[in-house]
Amino acid sequence: MGDQSSPRMSGVAVFFCVFLPFALGHYLSSLVRNVNAVLAPDLVDALALTPGQLGLLTSAFFFAAALVQLPVGMALDRYGPRKVQLVLMTCGALGALMFAYGQNFIQLLIARTLIGVGLGGCFMSAVKAVSTWVDPKRLPSVQGYLIAVGGLGAASSTMPVTKVLQYMDWRGVFIAIAGLIACCGLLIRLLSPPAATGSGKAPTVKSILDVYRNPAFRKTTSLVVVSHMVFFGIQGLWIGRWLSDVARFPEPVVAYLLYMGMASVIFGAIAVGMITEWAGRRGIAPLDVAALGVALFVLIQMAIVCNWKPSMQLLSVVFTLVGTITGIEFAIVSQSMPKELTGRAATCLNLVIFVGAFLVQAGFGQVVGLWTPDAANHYPAVAYQVAFGILVLLQLPGLVGYFLRRRPLQCEIAILSPKEDYEIGTLRSPR
Repeated sequence: MGDQSSPRMSGVAVFFCVFLPFALGHYLSSLVRNVNAVLAPDLVDALALTPGQLGLLTSAFFFAAALVQLPVGMALDRYGPRKVQLVLMTCGALGALMFAYGQNFIQLLIARTLIGVGLGGCFMSAVKAVSTWVDPKRLPSVQGYLIAVGGLGAASSTMPVTKVLQYMDWRGVFIAIAGLIACCGLLIRLLSPPAATGSGKAPTVKSILDVYRNPAFRKTTSLVVVSHMVFFGIQGLWIGRWLSDVARFPEPVVAYLLYMGMASVIFGAIAVGMITEWAGRRGIAPLDVAALGVALFVLIQMAIVCNWKPSMQLLSVVFTLVGTITGIEFAIVSQSMPKELTGRAATCLNLVIFVGAFLVQAGFGQVVGLWTPDAANHYPAVAYQVAFGILVLLQLPGLVGYFLRRRPLQCEIAILSPKEDYEIGTLRSPR
C-alpha cells in the first residue's frame, strides 16, 4: 500500500503520473514480446536461423521473465515500482540495443534474455503502482485498462511494425525500441510519486509450497494453465509462421491477420469479464466459464491440426480471440484462495506461465525443424499439424480431469430435492 501519511492524489494526477507511464511500460513489454512474429522472416534471412533457433531466440523472453518474477516482486515491495522500473527499463533498453547490433544467434539470444529481464516485470510494476495510488473500488476496472493497453502493444507489433520496416530494417526497429524503453523508464522516474516501502522479505519455501498445495490453485491451474502457456507461446511467433508456411499468405497479409488477432485481445479481455459477470448472476461458476473457453480453444487448435483450409484466416484470429479466456485464471485464483496467499499465488502463476510459454515456443520450433523446408524456406503443413497435435494432447488431461470432477457433483445434485437442487446449483462451484 502507499504511504498513508501522504495526501491522496487527484484522479487526473494519478492518470498522468501513475497510470500512463507504467501502462506505457506494459505496452512496450507486450510489443517486444510479440514483435518477432513479424520480424521472423528478416531474422531468418539475416542470420540463417533454423525453426529451433528462432523458437529458442523468441522464447528467451519468457525464460528470463520467469527468472525475475520472484526477485522483482520482492524488490517492488522493498523499494517501490518507481525505483525498480528505472533499473529494469535501463536493462531492457540495453538488451534492445544489443539485439540491434547482434551479429549471430548467440549474441541475439543473450540480448533477448536481457530484454526479458528488463521488461518481464512491467505488468507487476504497473499493478503495484496502481494498487498504491488508485481507489480500491476502481482497481478492477483500472487493471482491465492495463490489460487492454497490453493488447494494444501486441497489436502495434504487427502492421505498424510492418509499415516502419518500409523505412528501416529490423535493426533500426530495435534501436527505436531501445530509445522508447529508456524514455519510458525516465518518465516513470520523473513523474511517478514515491511510495512507502516494506521489508521485502524473501518468501520461504513453505510459503511457496502453500500456494501449490492449495486445492483452489491446483484445480484452476490443472484446467487453464497449459492453455495459457500455449496461448502465450504460439501467438507471439508461430501463428504467423503457420500462416506463411501452411496457408502461404504473403508477409503483408500475415501482418494484417496478426494485427487483427492481436487487436482482438482487447475485445476478448473485455468480453471475458462481461461473460463471467453475466454467468455469475445465473449461478455459473467462473471455472465453468473457463472450462467452456478452454474447450473451444482446443477445438480451434484441432481445426488447425486438420488443416481446415477454407477458414485459415478466421482460425488465426479466433485463436487469439478465444485464447484470452486463459487470463481468467488470475481472477479465479484471487477469489478462491485465502487473502494472505493471493499475492504469492499471482507470482507463482506468472512463474509457471512464463516457464511453460518458453517451453512451448522453443519446443514447437524443435518439432517443426524435424522436417526439411522447400526451396522457398517454407516448412510443410504436416510439421505444423504434428506440433499443434502435441499441444492439443497436452491440454486434454486438464479438460478430462475437470469433467470427471463434475460427475460426482452432478450425481449428488440429482438426488436432492428441487429446492436443494436450486441452492446447490447456484451457489456451489464444482469440486
